[in-house]
Amino acid sequence: MGDHDINISFADRVRDWLFHLDRILRGEATRPDKIRNAEIRIPILGITGTIVMLAIAYGFCMAVFAMVHGYESGELSRSLQQTFATMLKVPLLFLLTLGITFPSLYVFNALVGSQLKMFQVLKLLVASLAVNLSVLASMGPIIAFFSVSTPNYGFIVLLNVVVFAVAGFLGLSFLVQTLNRLSISTESYQSPVASTQPHSISHIVSGREDESIDVVEARLDDQGPLDAVEGVVLGKHERKVFVCWITVFGFVGAQMGWVLRPFIGSPEMEFSWLRARDSNFFQAVFNTLFNLFW
Repeated sequence: MGDHDINISFADRVRDWLFHLDRILRGEATRPDKIRNAEIRIPILGITGTIVMLAIAYGFCMAVFAMVHGYESGELSRSLQQTFATMLKVPLLFLLTLGITFPSLYVFNALVGSQLKMFQVLKLLVASLAVNLSVLASMGPIIAFFSVSTPNYGFIVLLNVVVFAVAGFLGLSFLVQTLNRLSISTESYQSPVASTQPHSISHIVSGREDESIDVVEARLDDQGPLDAVEGVVLGKHERKVFVCWITVFGFVGAQMGWVLRPFIGSPEMEFSWLRARDSNFFQAVFNTLFNLFW
C-alpha cells in the first residue's frame, strides 16, 4: 500500500511538472501579471527534472542511427552501448553548459545594475532551457525517421546540428522576450528613442502617457512567449550583457558537444565513451559539410 501511494505521488508530481512546462510554452508563466516581482513562478527542480527527461528522449532518437546500423551489421551490443551513452550525454550537455556559463551571466547582470537576483536569473535560464529542450524533443521523431531511412552518417550529423541550432534559437528568443516582460514588471525599461532619461512604462510601450500599466499588461497578455513587445527595448547595458552571454552560451555549448562526443556513433569506429581531444566543433562541421557535398 505504501509503495502504491508513492507511485501515485510521483505520477502526480510529474503531471504537475508537465503542467508548468505547458504554462511556459503557452506563455502563461511569463505574462506581466504573473511576474510582477520580476520572477517566473515555476518549480525549478521540477522543470529541471522535466528538462532531463526531454533530453533523454531526444538522446534516444539520436541513437536510432546507431541502433539501425547495429541491427544491420549484427553488432547490437555496440549499438546498445551507444544508445545508453547518448541518452546520458544529452542532458549532461545542457546542464554542464548552463553550469559553466551561469556565473558569468550573473556577474555581468549584477554589474549593469539589473534588479534580477541570482535565483531569479537561474529560474529564467531554466525556463529558457525548458523551451529549448521541448523544441528539441518534439523534433526527435524527425531525427529518428531520417536515421532509419538513410545510411549517410554525415547527413545525420548535420541534421542534428541544424535541429540543435533551431531549438537553441527559439530558446534564446524566449529568454530575450521574457527579459522584456520582467523589465515591465519592475518598470526598468528605457525608451527606444534617443534619450538618456527614463520614461514611464505606458509611454514606452504604447506611446500614450494616459494609458495605465494595467491596461498595457492586459494587452500584452494576448501575446505568445516569443512575441516581441512592440516599442520596448532593454537598457543598452543589459542588452549588451545578454547578447554577450548568448554568444558565450552558444560557443560553450557547441564545444561541450564536441568534448562529449560521440553522440550518434560512426559506423566506421568502435564504441567509446569519449573521443580523442583533437580539432574542435566548428572545424568538424566544416569538414563534414565538405565531405558531404564535395
